[in-house]
Amino acid sequence: MDSGKGATTSQQMGSLTEDLRERHQQELENLTLTTQPFKTLRLFLLAIFQYYKRLALYLLAKGGWLALSSTLIAALGILLVTIEGPHEKHVDELSQYIRFGLWWIALGVASSIGLGSGLHTFVLYLGPHIALFTIKAMQCGRVDLKSAPYDTIQLKRGPSWLDKSCEEFGPPLFSSTHGSRVPLSSILQQVQLEAILWGIGTALGELPPYFISRAASESGREFDAMEELDGSSSEDTGVIAALLEKIKRWLLSHSQHLNFFTILILASVPNPLFDLAGIMCGQFGIPFWEFFLSTLIGKAFIKTYIQMVFIISICNNQLLDWIENELIWVLGFVPGFDTFLPTLTAKLHAAKDKYLSTSQPLPSNIKGKWDLSFALIWNTVVWLMLMNFFVKIVNATAQRYYKKQMDEQVGDNVSASTHSD
Repeated sequence: MDSGKGATTSQQMGSLTEDLRERHQQELENLTLTTQPFKTLRLFLLAIFQYYKRLALYLLAKGGWLALSSTLIAALGILLVTIEGPHEKHVDELSQYIRFGLWWIALGVASSIGLGSGLHTFVLYLGPHIALFTIKAMQCGRVDLKSAPYDTIQLKRGPSWLDKSCEEFGPPLFSSTHGSRVPLSSILQQVQLEAILWGIGTALGELPPYFISRAASESGREFDAMEELDGSSSEDTGVIAALLEKIKRWLLSHSQHLNFFTILILASVPNPLFDLAGIMCGQFGIPFWEFFLSTLIGKAFIKTYIQMVFIISICNNQLLDWIENELIWVLGFVPGFDTFLPTLTAKLHAAKDKYLSTSQPLPSNIKGKWDLSFALIWNTVVWLMLMNFFVKIVNATAQRYYKKQMDEQVGDNVSASTHSD
């Protein structure tokens, strides 16, 4: 009889635990800034406080030398900044390089962090920067436009060369009878430093998923993203979503083949699946240096140079010449087009000259209105994307903290029922 009562009690506790999990799952899905803003913010702040508390305890316990060296470096930096002397110009130059490096690395981190919800700063900053520099170089026929390597787009500051006229730089250094012919390699040398720094940032942004997944694997648990992939059903009706789901499942089933070269290939090709590769590398115990070095080489060099060459080629008049020649060659085989080819060629040349010509200076009032409207639209788009990124980070952090609390509560209930039996 006692065994029958025990079995009944265990079944009841199992049913209660399952009901509790379902209720917790519903609460977790409703925990967002739009549905429960105060609770979500409170849990987010608690999670941040807990993280920094653990970090401080870790530094006090094991990183005393790190804290001491950081304090000494900070004190030396403050001394150099506050004390006047001939070193000021060198300190100012160094601070410019530090701001430049931190800016582009931070943009790279923001572009890759967040498991697919990252802020795509290549489209917002690096891509337009390379395109604008290429167009300016084509218009002026020279690449020595920057006043310094750090003369790029930065926070609340644009490059000095963007608003200058070509006469201020001097006569063209690359020219021919049909306009400027700036070699791709010359432009590449001028924009590769910021692009590589951005690529290093994207590689650093892949480390959090790897470390979280590795910690979960070492503790005997499965990372949340892996659980969602295993338990996800085919609810997404889109063709692209279904295709990505199939690719993710194939990648998961072949994860035992992950090594330096496969990770390098995945990191070198622009794709939305590398976050999953980072998670799997942590889940299946790929060594850190094997993962990080392959990711760094792939993202900071191979992928970055592919993107740079692509953007420069699009904005390069050599590409326009190639398209023009190929189009004329193809149309030459079409009967009846021979009579239209001279007119078509003249129109293509006019369009190319208009595209590459140096714009005439506008009146100050029109230029001011145009700059104001463009800056307003651009800043609005950037801030909307930043707000969306921040909302996703807050929601994900609060949900993860709340899920951990719920798992502990369910575990306590199971332990209590076991002891009562």
